[in-house]
Amino acid sequence: MILDWDGYRQELSKRIGDLGRLTPATVRGYRELSDAGSKTAHLDAKTRELIAIAVGVTRQCDGCITTHVEAARKQGATAEEVAETLGVAIAINAGAALVYSARAMDAFLSKPASEP
Repeated sequence: MILDWDGYRQELSKRIGDLGRLTPATVRGYRELSDAGSKTAHLDAKTRELIAIAVGVTRQCDGCITTHVEAARKQGATAEEVAETLGVAIAINAGAALVYSARAMDAFLSKPASEP
């Protein structure tokens, strides 16, 4: 095991609780924003958690990963669904690198080679 995900999630929860005591409006605002999607019911809870895992991977957020993996598990997500979700995250990250590579080439080629 690379990381004790349960222990990490519990410690993270404590630290966020500490932050919430220092700045309750910030954490309350985050929770309201986080809960807003579930109010529409356009996506089921499992789908929202799978999307959150993909975003957590894309943003390289271990806290997001541990929180949303646990929530997806509770919503009945299978290993196959999580793996497919990760495949989408991998493809989007590769696509973003491709797009930004084109931008980098555009920046490089925007001046003739003779200009400093």
